[in-house]
Amino acid sequence: MAKMAEVAARVSILGSGSGGNCAVISSTATSIMIDAGFSRRETLRRLAALGESPERIAALLVSHEHNDHVAGLPVLARSLPCPVFVNEGTRAALGAAAAPLPRVEAFAAGRPFAIGDIEVSPISVPHDAADPVAFTFRVEGVKIGLITDLGYIPENVREAVRGCACLVFESNHDLDMLKAGPYPWPLKQRVLSRVGHLSNDCLAAFLSEGFDGAAAHLVLAHLSQNNNLPELARLTAEQALGGGCHRPQLHVASQDVPLPSIVL
Repeated sequence: MAKMAEVAARVSILGSGSGGNCAVISSTATSIMIDAGFSRRETLRRLAALGESPERIAALLVSHEHNDHVAGLPVLARSLPCPVFVNEGTRAALGAAAAPLPRVEAFAAGRPFAIGDIEVSPISVPHDAADPVAFTFRVEGVKIGLITDLGYIPENVREAVRGCACLVFESNHDLDMLKAGPYPWPLKQRVLSRVGHLSNDCLAAFLSEGFDGAAAHLVLAHLSQNNNLPELARLTAEQALGGGCHRPQLHVASQDVPLPSIVL
């Protein structure tokens, strides 16, 4: 097991993509898990690989009800010593899957709350779910953004991510690969819609026009396994960021293996 560093803030992406999503935001005193898209066994294995202890998890946040974010939720929630935070719309959409959750706390988009020494700010995002949210976190003065599952970047999201030291942002698909790929036309329309997923080009437009440049680290996340390539997503983002000595360090999250923890 990797030894955990004593640091003020840490971002750990256990996995990100259409087959499962899970991340952990940590301070020296508190860890928060976001989403539970993997099985209990796989989640615990990836936690251990990153040096994270499940006993440190103080809360499990749910962004929305799609299976790649909640597939492991009922079983994992029963084994972690923490409450599950979920908004009312998502809880209703989960239906029977929410029934066995042992401890549930409600939150609402636009209303920050604290878990230990971490401030959590849920943000409404345009996605085809009941009440989907993304999050920013304030960890001992450091701001972190976790923004995935949105069809475009509205003004409230642009404002919310300003000042982030680490920004995890969706770069789901390459437009040409999606259009020529194997998905049936209705699914292609869903992905391309304003409540679908963010393309490499859409993220690039934000990076070249709306990004404030504050982030020391930028993580490209939720890449499609069928309609994107890590090197293509990276190249598109690099071109948008340009040269400059202050551009962020770029990372690409994987579906299959955890991304090494980012220390802030």
